[in-house]
Amino acid sequence: MERKPILNVHVLFDTKPVSLKAENGEVVMIPFYGTVEGEIFNGIVEPCGVDTQIVNAAGVRHMSARYMLTGKDKAGQEAHIFVENDGYFTKGEGGTPFTTVPTFYTDSSALAPYFHYNQFVGEGREEEDGLHICFYEIERDK
Repeated sequence: MERKPILNVHVLFDTKPVSLKAENGEVVMIPFYGTVEGEIFNGIVEPCGVDTQIVNAAGVRHMSARYMLTGKDKAGQEAHIFVENDGYFTKGEGGTPFTTVPTFYTDSSALAPYFHYNQFVGEGREEEDGLHICFYEIERDK
């Protein structure tokens, strides 16, 4: 299967994470904001994004980032995209690159059919200017 890049999210941090450790695991909530660019949408990551990472007693880490994008869609119209981006890491895994499964919701009439009926994958990568999450459409073999 081919992967077609659709969005690049540059994640920025300016607030400290909040965490707790319990006998059955650990929870870390990491607030973030940023920018997003691509051929179908350009804008910002609203400063209310949060990446919640839960490590269970077996050492499996579940990350679930939820955030809202605000900007202009490919038709030049103001639009929002809600992203829920999930990934799992087993003990000893981590770092970059890492793979995620995103779900998108949008109020853009130009993007809704695309986001709501196709499959996507995310890849997180640490670069010189910080963390980038690149989303790809999974193109089915023809």
